[in-house]
Amino acid sequence: MPYWFDYHEVTAEVGGREITIETGRLAKQAHGSALVTVGDTAVLVTATHSRPRPGIDFFPLTVDYVEKFSAAGKIPGGFFKREGRLAEREILVSRFIDRSIRPLFADGYRDETQITATVLSADGIHPPDIAGFVGASAALTVSEIPFLGPIGAVRVARVDGKLVANPTRQEIEDADLELVVAGNRNALVMVEGEAREVPEAQLLEALKFAHDSLVPLLEVQEQLRSLAGKPKIEVSPPSRDPEIEARVRERAEPRMREAVRVSAKKARYDTLAEIEREVLDELTAELLDEPARFENLRAVREREAGLARRTQDAREALHELRSRLMRSMILEEGRRIDGRAHDEIRPIACEVGVAPRAHGTAVFTRGETQALVYTTLGSAQDSQTIDALTERSEKVFMLHYNFPPFSVGEARMLRGPSRREIGHGNLAERAFKAVLPDYDDFPYTIRVVSEVLESNGSSSMATVCGATLALMDAGVPLRGAVAGIAMGLIQEGDRVAILSDILGDEDHLGDMDFKVAGTRDGITAVQMDIKIPEVNWSVMEKALAQARRGRLHILEKMAEETREELPDLTPRPQLGRFAPRMDVVYVKPDRIRDIIGPGGRVIRGIQDTTGAKVDVEDSGRVTIFSPDLDALERAKAMVRELTQEAELGRLYCAKVKRITDFGAFAEIFPGTDGLVHISHLAEGRVDKVTDVVQEGDEILVKCIDIDPSGRVRLSRKEALAELPEQGGEEAPTDA
Repeated sequence: MPYWFDYHEVTAEVGGREITIETGRLAKQAHGSALVTVGDTAVLVTATHSRPRPGIDFFPLTVDYVEKFSAAGKIPGGFFKREGRLAEREILVSRFIDRSIRPLFADGYRDETQITATVLSADGIHPPDIAGFVGASAALTVSEIPFLGPIGAVRVARVDGKLVANPTRQEIEDADLELVVAGNRNALVMVEGEAREVPEAQLLEALKFAHDSLVPLLEVQEQLRSLAGKPKIEVSPPSRDPEIEARVRERAEPRMREAVRVSAKKARYDTLAEIEREVLDELTAELLDEPARFENLRAVREREAGLARRTQDAREALHELRSRLMRSMILEEGRRIDGRAHDEIRPIACEVGVAPRAHGTAVFTRGETQALVYTTLGSAQDSQTIDALTERSEKVFMLHYNFPPFSVGEARMLRGPSRREIGHGNLAERAFKAVLPDYDDFPYTIRVVSEVLESNGSSSMATVCGATLALMDAGVPLRGAVAGIAMGLIQEGDRVAILSDILGDEDHLGDMDFKVAGTRDGITAVQMDIKIPEVNWSVMEKALAQARRGRLHILEKMAEETREELPDLTPRPQLGRFAPRMDVVYVKPDRIRDIIGPGGRVIRGIQDTTGAKVDVEDSGRVTIFSPDLDALERAKAMVRELTQEAELGRLYCAKVKRITDFGAFAEIFPGTDGLVHISHLAEGRVDKVTDVVQEGDEILVKCIDIDPSGRVRLSRKEALAELPEQGGEEAPTDA
């Protein structure tokens, strides 16, 4: 290494694979940087910060995970040959990292902070996202940023019944359980994953295995910090004027104690907002009544600064008071905000078929959370092409989640989907992978869209429930019904309250957000964010068991609410009225060109003539879609006519195309001719072909031979012999 490099490297082994973390060679002007390498996959992660914005009352953290196509030796597809905005996968990994590290900064730290993870090399075997996780923690750990880490991250898969840490791509594809887990020595901090209906006990076993597996990553990061770590920025915990806190408690606590018991969200929020406004107005008036020490500009500025400080202190005191009152009500009185018991689920209502022209629709309502979900069926042409870093694939199941501002009573501009919307949609989408029909059995592209109409707690899990109903309403043959539930946790010392079907306030003020989706048989998707330093494994086990009971209750209510339309919560036996019908025709791969034609003219002609949609695969599978059954049958007949082949022993009504001295060539169907040798024109000797047939004649022939090169031999003589004596020479109507 050149002498000006302060280079350090550490190595850990996870899952039998070596992970190397280095710092001091690349991106040295960043406040912290780490290059993480596993196999030939390498990810550079940098951490930087800048001065805080004046008056800021939140932590402005930005995390970006970026996959560069050059890292895999590829040029981006499409018109613009450079990377643009983050793809969905990059956004999901960015969210994973963000959710893991956000709670782990010193209290009071408000600097603008940015984490950038850039994939420098991708080998197609070791997924780079885990390297990005580890690199983010390592870069923060060696920087001066007051990060309370390190944390480790690991992917766990269960392959053939065995748990594997940091599996390869192939192992992930073969697994029936896949989790991404981040944690420190004491607890897990983030979990996201999917499964094929695994029991809760097996999920808990995988989480414990993941926690044990990530410990070596913590040890090497601590070692790296001792070698290259910078002194941390000293951050003073936020302090408030005790006089302001006392005034807030005196004036707000009695009214706020009653306000937090108002069960309706809007009424509760309006009451709390009124209390806050009155308290702030009183404190502001007191400050304005105080005489200024100087009758000049300096006095005005001091008064404005004092007013801003008091207002901010009062706002924070009000928020803390609200949180304390809600938490104590749950822990001490056993009463939740809306009066429910800890394990009680809000009232549920379900409807299906609410949009007549859609292929499948449902409205799922749980308390003050409501989702309108659509299912749309399409052909292979409607699939989404994923041009990923190391592979290109087609996605035939998509679930999109939308969270419009009116769902929470807000007014703001509509833009593209946010990272939160993409993340919630992905979680719901993963919940269905285990129960979707095989594409060979149901060759439709399926798009599910969830429009959240109301939200007060876990709209993503309402989306899962609504999607089950919408898919079944469309006639999609799901292997099982999926429901989702969001769990919460309030923990102070030895006092613990596990909450089922949490409200928005319980999510915001609680210590854990734990979403579980699954069928009656097991879990299909899970997401967990923990905001406290430690959660006991026994608490986790109880939370999973309580989540299962809640999930089964929701499935029972869904079945009860839709018993007339979807008996026993099973899909409709037929597709929706306006859904495209589908049929499959198999042809030899070398006949595909006959369907497509020069420049695609033939297949376009079929589609323009019939209105059906025709998809042709390289394997020779031809899928025909149309909401009109007549159009589908016409398109199918045209495809068969273009690709049919002669069959030995079959009778055909053929048209004579050309006559030679040795026989006649006759067309048995478009594109296929056969030779009727002169000896096979009629019984007995035939001196001249024209004595029996002329060009343009339609004759009955039988296929008597097809040689290896595909040449067809026909016989008029044998065809006539098969007819009854009085039958004449008419061909059967269905040869």
